[in-house]
Amino acid sequence: MNVRKKVTVPDLAQWRESGRRISMITAYDVMFARIADEAGVDVILVGDSVGMVVQGHRNTIPVELSDMVYHTRNVARAGTAALVVGDLPFGSYQASPQQAVESSIELTKAGAECVKLEGGVHVANAIDAITRVDIPVIGHIGLTPQSYHRMGGHKVQGRVEGFEAGSRNRLLEDAYAVEQAGASAIVLEGIPYDLAGEITMKVGIPTIGIGAGNQCNGQVLVLHDVLGLSDSKLKFVKHYAGLRNASIDAIRQYVEEVGSGEWPDMEHSFK
Repeated sequence: MNVRKKVTVPDLAQWRESGRRISMITAYDVMFARIADEAGVDVILVGDSVGMVVQGHRNTIPVELSDMVYHTRNVARAGTAALVVGDLPFGSYQASPQQAVESSIELTKAGAECVKLEGGVHVANAIDAITRVDIPVIGHIGLTPQSYHRMGGHKVQGRVEGFEAGSRNRLLEDAYAVEQAGASAIVLEGIPYDLAGEITMKVGIPTIGIGAGNQCNGQVLVLHDVLGLSDSKLKFVKHYAGLRNASIDAIRQYVEEVGSGEWPDMEHSFK
């Protein structure tokens, strides 16, 4: 059996330099973390997207730090070779750098090997404070789901010139601020591919895209989208399998066999 070497934060920087692309995927529990790890994914993100994918919220804002601690602990128990990144949810780092550090410590104690937070210029102090206590940070700019109300929904960012939040020039400033604050990598979400390419060329840390084209140093998708468990129709989502329909068919057959008395048969019964 080929045992993979444990992925560490310094590996991300080395892979950027060598041109090796980084694969990141979300997972919220032990089973899916082990499946993703066996498939060879580099990084597992315990995303606050759990609020929408698992909890059924319209956006990620209701997710609590305690939720992220719970799911991070579950993923960490999988003992993956993949790097485990824990998301800092809305309200767990915006109040002050001290709050950001305390929240990051909680996620780290739960098993996160790196934390992720959203924002650019305005969260640079938080990133700096977290990295000062030796907790690695991944930034996240562009379509930042925690900014749902400011953006008026989940909308592509960086299409207009200017320095207002969500504008092209502002995103360049955000990327620079995140890098200078000490982040180890940065997620670029929902921005034009040419802007993502420009950011990737200008910063010295790995960029990981989602809805940002193929010029980034890596890519991330939600596991439930990759498996086709969701019915997402988003432009940047690709269903690599059709497990939603397969699951419905399997459960429908189970229901029919229970109803007919065909299940359980003698092969699956004790004597």
